[in-house]
Amino acid sequence: MGIFSVLALPLLLLGISGIIYIYQWVRWLLSKSAVQNKVVVITDAISGLGKECSRVFHAGGARLVLCGRTWEKLEALYDALISVTDPSMTYAPKLILLDITDISCIRDVAKEILNCYGCVDILINNASMKVKGAVQSISLELDKKIMDAKLFWTYNINQRRTGQIVLINSIQGKIGIPFRAAYAASKHAAVGFFDCLRAEMEEFDISVSTVNPTFICSYHRQPAPGNWEASIWKFFFRKVSYGVHPVEVAEEVLATVSRRKQEVLMANPIPRAAVYIRTFFPELFFAIVASGIRERLKTEEEN
Repeated sequence: MGIFSVLALPLLLLGISGIIYIYQWVRWLLSKSAVQNKVVVITDAISGLGKECSRVFHAGGARLVLCGRTWEKLEALYDALISVTDPSMTYAPKLILLDITDISCIRDVAKEILNCYGCVDILINNASMKVKGAVQSISLELDKKIMDAKLFWTYNINQRRTGQIVLINSIQGKIGIPFRAAYAASKHAAVGFFDCLRAEMEEFDISVSTVNPTFICSYHRQPAPGNWEASIWKFFFRKVSYGVHPVEVAEEVLATVSRRKQEVLMANPIPRAAVYIRTFFPELFFAIVASGIRERLKTEEEN
């Protein structure tokens, strides 16, 4: 009886671990089967997140169309993908040179994809522009480019009336972060656009999803220390700045496609709580943000 009591807890934990492992393995298999043989277009495929999305969808047997603005980087990504997979189980990706700031090339790119595969089953809209600065310091021309980069692809896939559209957006589509006005505006606009699009596409076989992570970490970057961070402002924004790794987001995108989830928020508890505070207690949220701005400006003046 004594030995059984001692072993009960470890055996229970081992059993739970096994169940979780089996569940995750089955979920991975289902996610993989959901994209097999599907034509998947990934915009800004040469970014850190774009590369990871390319990796998971390529491993799942998708027929990838990788879009990016630098041909050498696209070729490097191509070589990296085919070097680690079984060519009998995967398709060689198609590479397309695409500058997301050049709106005039949209139709030509769409025509090239359709001429190759005849359709697009899944669009991973990963394209965006990031600019940091006060509202008055950002030009209207740059504001427009930021907006166009996030929204332009969506107008083209709708014409097929079937498939999946996944927007990789940001927590800044839910709350605004100071000194990123144009970027936050584009994210809010994208959320509103996709909410309307989701409702309008109900009559067709088109699934519309948004994945909203906090800041996506680079592979090597660590949050820089600063005197002004020693506050509640630090506690919130440092949690946000840690963000999520591109691998985590890519796997969540694959799961979102497989399960046709409508909206996903990938955030630590602090920024997740901030979203709810912004919704239910807006005055408190605004007070915290204003306090942080005043503290930061004061610290900059002292330095």
